[in-house]
Amino acid sequence: MVNRKELRPESSPQAGFGAQLRSCRENRGWKQEDLGEEMGYSSTHVSAVETGRKMATLRFSRSADRALGTGDLFERKYREIKHGVLLEGFPEYVGHEGRAVEIRLYEIGIIPGLLQTPEYARVLADSAVGRGAITADYAAERVAVVAERQKALERRHPPMIFAVMDESCLRRPIGGSAVMRAQFDRLIEFAERPNTVLQVAPYGLGERRPFDLPVYLLTLADRSMMCYAESQTQGHLDRETTSVLPVLTAYHQLQAEALCQAASVELIEELRRGT
Repeated sequence: MVNRKELRPESSPQAGFGAQLRSCRENRGWKQEDLGEEMGYSSTHVSAVETGRKMATLRFSRSADRALGTGDLFERKYREIKHGVLLEGFPEYVGHEGRAVEIRLYEIGIIPGLLQTPEYARVLADSAVGRGAITADYAAERVAVVAERQKALERRHPPMIFAVMDESCLRRPIGGSAVMRAQFDRLIEFAERPNTVLQVAPYGLGERRPFDLPVYLLTLADRSMMCYAESQTQGHLDRETTSVLPVLTAYHQLQAEALCQAASVELIEELRRGT
C-alpha cells in the first residue's frame, strides 16, 4: 500500500472514471494484475487509467464492464467523458438516435442539433466558452457531436424525421445575419427531403402548446420507442411504455396545432428575406 496513490474523483470526469474502476476492482478483492489479466491489459495500463494518467478507450471500458460484471457502467461513463459536458442521459440517447428508424423532436429557443449548420453550432459552443461554462476543448467536442449525429441523415436508409420547432427557434438571432441566413437555407433544404416533415409551433398556440421543454422520441427497428426530455440541468431517457405513450400522444396533438410544412417553410423564407 506504500505506492497507493490517493485519487481525487471530483477533480475531473477522467479522475472519476479511474476512482470508480479502482473501487469496483477492490470490491472484488482483485489487484491491478488480476483485473488486467481478466481484461487483456497490463497492470500498468490499468494503473494509468485508475490514476487518471491515461484516458480509457471504448474497448477498455467495455472490457472493464465484462470483467467486473458492471453492465454498461464504464461504457456509459466513457461516452459521457467523450461527449464532454453534455447533459446526463444525452450520450446514451445519441447512441440510440443513430439507429432509429423514426425520430420525432420538439425544440424551444434554438435550432435542433440535427438541423444546425456547423457555423450555428460553433457560435453556440463558443458562447458557452465565453461564459466560462465549458472549455474550448469541450466546445470542439460539442460541435463534433452535432456533426456526428447528422450523419444519420445521410445513411443508406435514413430515418423518417418529424421536427417541430417553437417559433422562438427562428426568432432568436444567433451569430448574426449571415449565420442565420445560412441556417434558414438549411431548414428549407431539410424540408425538401422525402423523409422529413418540418413544422413550426407559432407563438399563437399559447396555452395549447403541450410541451414547455425540448422533447425527443425515437422509434427503433423493432418498433420499440423511447423518449428523451431535458431541463436546463438534466436529461432523462425513458423506455417505459406507460411513460412514452402519453408523450407520443401529446406530440401528435402538437403536430395538429402547429403550422403545416408549407406554411412553416413560408415563414422561414419570410424571415430569411429579413436577415
